[in-house]
Amino acid sequence: MPHGKKAGERCVQLLPDMRCAIFGQPGRPAFCASLRPTQDMCGASAAGAMAYLEALEAATRP
Repeated sequence: MPHGKKAGERCVQLLPDMRCAIFGQPGRPAFCASLRPTQDMCGASAAGAMAYLEALEAATRP
């Protein structure tokens, strides 16, 4: 996403099964490569993980 990703906007590289299409590739954004998931971030389910990420995006929205 050449102009960045807005909070709440789905990444264009996110596959239907929620995996990153460019994981491990040199073109992957530095932010994504530096992100280190924690138990808090992952939660007990995919829904919990998405809720955490949505809250993080909302908290960092300009």
